[in-house]
Amino acid sequence: MTGTALRFPAEWESQSAILLAWPHAETDWADRLGEVEESYIALVAAITRYQPALICVADADVEAYARARLASARVDMARVRFLGLDYDDTWLRDSGPVTLEDGGGFRMLDFRFTGWGGKFEAGRDDRLAGRLHELPEFSGNDLQSIDFALEGGAIETDGQGTLLTTWRCLHERHPGLGRGELEERLREWLAQERVLWLDRGYLEGDDTDAHIDTLARFAAADAIVHQACDDPDDAHHAELAAMAAELAALRDRQGRPYRLFPLPWPRPIHDGARRLAASYANFLIVNDAVLMPAYDDPADAEARAVLQRAFPAREIVPVPCRALIWQNGSLHCLTMQLPAGSVAL
Repeated sequence: MTGTALRFPAEWESQSAILLAWPHAETDWADRLGEVEESYIALVAAITRYQPALICVADADVEAYARARLASARVDMARVRFLGLDYDDTWLRDSGPVTLEDGGGFRMLDFRFTGWGGKFEAGRDDRLAGRLHELPEFSGNDLQSIDFALEGGAIETDGQGTLLTTWRCLHERHPGLGRGELEERLREWLAQERVLWLDRGYLEGDDTDAHIDTLARFAAADAIVHQACDDPDDAHHAELAAMAAELAALRDRQGRPYRLFPLPWPRPIHDGARRLAASYANFLIVNDAVLMPAYDDPADAEARAVLQRAFPAREIVPVPCRALIWQNGSLHCLTMQLPAGSVAL
């Protein structure tokens, strides 16, 4: 790798838990809190079928309410643990820690979180990883604070030293840095041997500047699942076709083309005049399963079939996410996996 004991595990490797934060009236979910809570209950219920869920709660009232809602939905509460700390919003893929194996232990990387380039207030979210490290569940890990803006949704790893990301996002966050300098930093901090860049691909309504986790995801060291668009009249068609061509040109560590799994395109979903960023690529891998965003769309069934081919040994579990994309994110954006052994439970 890099000559050190550091390693960035792939998401499909064994996990201790999934980290997320409960929505409440002081977050951006306030206007549609009831709908969003239903998606959260379904998400936590799905996670706890396979492993524990660690849920950040802003205060004792939020915890009591969340506990009651989950218990009434018959969620396995033995697999739920609440963590008391405040936050600006609930997109823990981007504000939470990126956890690396470090010899026999773990290192939590605390990158700067700037609210996706200053678009939203993020002061409390930027402190979230450091505050998690103060809790007994995480205190056995090392913490490395890095003064560099990087969101977890912007990076994908195969667990074997290959990182997949988008130039648009990294260049937007760091316009003064060239591709070579960005690669050098990413390889060093994330213990990677190589960085694969996508220059094309976007989703209308996405405010992350083209996070990779809405576009293309590793399913194995030799396989990539990606969002496609089969409607030539859709504004995304040319861009996602160009991204598919970029993916087809990439090579794995053995010099072979990746096995590619194109995901179907859901019908456009709008909030008034605003189109929402619905992507099936924003799935979450947990122990023995893949949680799939479902949008109450005819394409849901086909997306499930594609993911089953990409992950033949895992159960594919649809989770209703139509309410979540009102804030331009889905399952993966809300959650952060914690590698096996990295949390004291």
